[in-house]
Amino acid sequence: MNLPPDEAVQTLMTAAHDRAAAKLGLICSGPLVWGFAGFTLGRRSGPYWLRVSRSQVKNAGRKHGQGIVGADVLVPRDVPRPAVHGTYDWVQGEYAFESEVLDLVPHPVVSPSHPDLSRLPRLPEEWWTDLRRSLNRLAEVEGVKETVRDDWIERAFPQYLGIPAPAEIERVTGHGDLHWGNVTAMPLTLLDWERWGRVPVGYDPGLLHAYSLRVPLIAARVRSRFGSILNSPAGRIGELAALAEMLQAVARGFYSRLAPLLLDRAEELTGIRPPVTAPAEITT
Repeated sequence: MNLPPDEAVQTLMTAAHDRAAAKLGLICSGPLVWGFAGFTLGRRSGPYWLRVSRSQVKNAGRKHGQGIVGADVLVPRDVPRPAVHGTYDWVQGEYAFESEVLDLVPHPVVSPSHPDLSRLPRLPEEWWTDLRRSLNRLAEVEGVKETVRDDWIERAFPQYLGIPAPAEIERVTGHGDLHWGNVTAMPLTLLDWERWGRVPVGYDPGLLHAYSLRVPLIAARVRSRFGSILNSPAGRIGELAALAEMLQAVARGFYSRLAPLLLDRAEELTGIRPPVTAPAEITT
């Protein structure tokens, strides 16, 4: 999905994955699956999936109730996600490594190559019902982490949307990274729980809507399914927070094809053209 930036990262992470597999008594096979910039690496081991991630040493140590393990403990089992069957963490040099043994999810994600949609997926009505029910259930959980922080919103709204930050923000517990590379087609499974926690109301559906803008039929379906949330005052703030985060990525050179649609959507909601310039699209 995301190739690592250089050979050194590949060597580092494949060695880390091998170490975790040996410590956990797993034999892995099949293709390597890379996360963003090579910060994560996953591979199959029979009925399991071994995922290894790295961060700076200063971030070593799992925080109670957070991340994949926190979700495994605190989120109800009827929110569909892979269960955790074991962990192994260590520090090596300048990096802290964390590994989890998860259920192997045999059905494919909706968009395996990009977080945003580029073509119309076949998602039955049952899928949309399951998604709405799952996010409603998740919203009831007492999340520990504040995934989208007040201080970030204070900076991001003026910088990326061109509007003042809201005076009040209503929050629920959410997935925090709801895009088309983190959801499977039928049956629905929600993947990658690293960012779950307290988010503004409307943030999760607002993020999924933003990642759907290149396929208007799906964007309309998101708005239809989550209209009662997104059309509320609190939900509008959540969608704007999602757009601000996406436009922050645009300002760093990402999402060249999606960027004009993100800018249009933000302007539609606020009446102000965001101060971010869409990056030039790179073609090969």
